[in-house]
Amino acid sequence: MRFFKRTIEAVRRGLSRTANAFGDGLRSLLSGRQLDDELIDEIEARLIGADVGVRTTSEIVEELRVAVRSGELERGEDAIDFLKNRLKRRWDGESPGIAVADTAPTVVLVVGVNGVGKTTSVAKIAQSLRQEGRSVVLAAADTFRAGAVEQLAIWADRLGVDLVRGAAGADPAAVVFDAADSALSRKADVLLVDTAGRLHVDAGLMRQLVKIREVLERKIPGAPHEVLLVLDATSGQNALAQAKNFGEAVGVTGIFLAKLDGTARGGIVVAIRDSLNVPVKLIGVGERPEDVQPFDPDAFIDEMFGVEPAVDRSS
Repeated sequence: MRFFKRTIEAVRRGLSRTANAFGDGLRSLLSGRQLDDELIDEIEARLIGADVGVRTTSEIVEELRVAVRSGELERGEDAIDFLKNRLKRRWDGESPGIAVADTAPTVVLVVGVNGVGKTTSVAKIAQSLRQEGRSVVLAAADTFRAGAVEQLAIWADRLGVDLVRGAAGADPAAVVFDAADSALSRKADVLLVDTAGRLHVDAGLMRQLVKIREVLERKIPGAPHEVLLVLDATSGQNALAQAKNFGEAVGVTGIFLAKLDGTARGGIVVAIRDSLNVPVKLIGVGERPEDVQPFDPDAFIDEMFGVEPAVDRSS
């Protein structure tokens, strides 16, 4: 059983800003030109500008220079497929998906700093799962921010899913304990746990998350089956620091990269893959439930480069 269905149209729509700024811009830059050192320098700048990352860009550009010197590549247009191929190789054909427990419920612990769209992402995941016919229990463990609990409550009511919440300022681990009981008794397919944000360098927050994880481990075998870190794609390289700190505290297993439709620098997906070795598992490419998409590396890279213009062969 797999969660979430991929819709290429949603990915294309969500990556339109990246495709327009990076893909179309790169095609325009390369069209009709011979590959030389000056043009390769410009390609390097475009990759860095798309947030692909300095290290990854340097490796790929060096491979490109070698290919040009050996005569393997000559025309600017030839560089497009070369770059796409080298970027896709970072995943080596893997297509990371959300882990599914052998016995329900699958427990997904969602973490991230305030402001990245974490609570909204939790609600959108729940909505997508419900539309696939999954039963969901939401745990409102962000007890220090009343707005987060109320936001989830509105979504739970709208979606017709169970919400377990505590009083303002309640122990988040106690809320998670009760939510695990609820998910087990209802034989829910998925338990989604929203957690407090604050800053990723906050030691108290990290201790809280460790405690929540320990509660889940005791209550449900193998839980949490996923620890999803929500990152804001528009925050660029700052997202990498957040991922590092959360990973050290609670063992992040995957990334939900939100707000990709709001940035022209979708290359941050590549930087995350190379810098952290943590797979991006879900991407947020809009406001609708179908805009929560499973990450498909090959399709993502293709859409990042945009659609190649059709060639008029009538003349």
